[in-house]
Amino acid sequence: MERTLFILAMLTALDHQLIVSCQAPPDSPLYAPEMIAAIAKAAVLRGAAAVRIDTPAHVKAVRQALPQIPIIGLWKQTFPGSEVYITPRFADAMAIAEAGADIIAIDATLRDRPNGEQLPDLVQQIKNKLGKRVMADADDLAGAKVAVEAGAEIAGTTLYGYTTQTRQDQPPAWALLEKIATQLDCFTICEGGIATPEMAQQALDLGANAVVVGTAITGVDLKVQAFMKPFET
Repeated sequence: MERTLFILAMLTALDHQLIVSCQAPPDSPLYAPEMIAAIAKAAVLRGAAAVRIDTPAHVKAVRQALPQIPIIGLWKQTFPGSEVYITPRFADAMAIAEAGADIIAIDATLRDRPNGEQLPDLVQQIKNKLGKRVMADADDLAGAKVAVEAGAEIAGTTLYGYTTQTRQDQPPAWALLEKIATQLDCFTICEGGIATPEMAQQALDLGANAVVVGTAITGVDLKVQAFMKPFET
């Protein structure tokens, strides 16, 4: 009961709020843990209610800088024979939890995982062994449903446009967002392709409980790279 109340309190605090994804490419000077922590702190000082952070080292640095702010943690890992890369194994989830994340984001697609773990098993292990909340990063309703039925409290549109079956589609995933919000009993997050405040408002209007914005706020490397295109022709 205590844990349930704690989860409800955290999700209530995140309802109708902005979550900022603070990440950088590994070859960027901003990839240093202290830089990610500074970016996260700046986001929170300007109003973000939570942050989304990749890798144990970055989660640990952000936790030290922001001891009271909810952290959605993940660990992008690649393994031969599997396309799953967002916290693909329980071992990765454990490392993120030990670094200080409150919520563990995992790939919630129905693709084969690198060690043969099944999505429901991973969700249940994170909840039962680590005592953490789970965010299901989905590309379609089917995967989100499996994760939520296994116990994930949060489902997001994170992987729409980034898997083989959705690669032809351009985020934001408006239709998927509406389906998750209306058909699943979970906290719904719109993530991916939110480039303007107006788009964030649209996500809320379509049923998102919260919105994650990354590149449009913190993606210095990718934004500069995009602006370079006219100068390279």
